Amino acid sequence: MSEARRKGRRGALLIMSLAGMTVGGIAAVGTFGGYRINTTPSFPLGLWRIEALSREVQVGDTLFICPPADAPAIKLARERLYLPAGLCDGGIAPLIKTVVALPGQTITIEGDQVAVDGERLVHSSVQARDGLGRALPTNAGGVVPLGALFVHSNYVASFDSRYFGPIPAGGVLGLAREVLTFQP
Repeated sequence: MSEARRKGRRGALLIMSLAGMTVGGIAAVGTFGGYRINTTPSFPLGLWRIEALSREVQVGDTLFICPPADAPAIKLARERLYLPAGLCDGGIAPLIKTVVALPGQTITIEGDQVAVDGERLVHSSVQARDGLGRALPTNAGGVVPLGALFVHSNYVASFDSRYFGPIPAGGVLGLAREVLTFQP
């Protein structure tokens, strides 16, 4: 092999190595610095930050929360690729969801609509099937138990508590804050 060709390969390897280290560094800062990239349409796409929660969770809080990996509906969602891979138990990415009900509040699902304590939840239609025609699990409603939260997204195809039910509050990572996002 000629000297020029060897130098060219070394240069290419150096560039690829630097690019790999840059991407790895960005990923490490994101992971350990509390930043996440949202690639799902449930909330604006882009860069988000996990902000420490120094108070009790409230209705209306938008959170990063890890779903319970062992819940049947979450297992199904992971198999069907509704949920991206990430650092939560079971290799699932934390969800970005808004809290719509706290422990003690009553969830009613009538027809295809969700109500919290008798008040209809806006943008809460429950879909019977996913985009590929597969049946979706549906939460039966009831009283949100202690230590749990009922979470929601206004996006019609969001996989949230309408389908998997109340989620353990112990999975809360913090408030979800937009850093650099956009709506497609």
